[in-house]
Amino acid sequence: MQAFIDQLIKEFTRTFITDNRWMWFRNGFQNTLVITVVAALIGIAIGVVVSVVHYMADSVKHKKKRRSPGAWLIVALDKVLAAYVSIMRGTPLAIQLTIMAFIIMAGFPNKIVVCCVAFGVNSGAYVSEVIRGGINSVDVGQMEAGRSLGLSQLASMRLIILPQAIKNILPALCNEGIAVLKETSIVGLISVVDLTRASDLVRSRTLSPYFPLISVAVVYYLLVAGLSAAVSRLERRLRQSDRH
Repeated sequence: MQAFIDQLIKEFTRTFITDNRWMWFRNGFQNTLVITVVAALIGIAIGVVVSVVHYMADSVKHKKKRRSPGAWLIVALDKVLAAYVSIMRGTPLAIQLTIMAFIIMAGFPNKIVVCCVAFGVNSGAYVSEVIRGGINSVDVGQMEAGRSLGLSQLASMRLIILPQAIKNILPALCNEGIAVLKETSIVGLISVVDLTRASDLVRSRTLSPYFPLISVAVVYYLLVAGLSAAVSRLERRLRQSDRH
């Protein structure tokens, strides 16, 4: 038992203390959180735009009267955004990240920004489907009520439909944020130091894979477990508010 404890202390020292290697993990942890939060916000913004355009395009398609130039523009934009969603969901995130880093934003000095954009654009495709489902869950009479009060379709969407839809899909949006957090583990492909990349750097120095990898796995687990608990609590509160 004592030998095991001594070995554990030795591995801990080699992994975190020697040459201040703990700073690599600290920086990686910070980068992971920054990429996750910013990418999630970008994804939500893109998802809202895509889902609203799709809703408005559907409304235009169901109208029998002659379409205005603005209506044709909405329909065309919806087709472009549908292609974007299909591409983002149909190609690996790792490929999207490397294309963003080495083709679209090649030469951009801040790779953290590149990661935020790449993950945000990818997340936006999935968030758009979640929000679209939330919008479809709102009774169609809500839009008609808003229009009868003199609100435009866009104003009715912003003031009436979206608030109800967001409440319905908030847990699903939080789960998408958790997915983004776990997906950030691939940013080492473009030499960004996140938690996973930090463990790789330490492992290359110590030649011992166990402590760095297990330590990072524990950190990811604690982060995901904490966020999952927050989502579960949020779901319970939403159910309680619905009953009241």
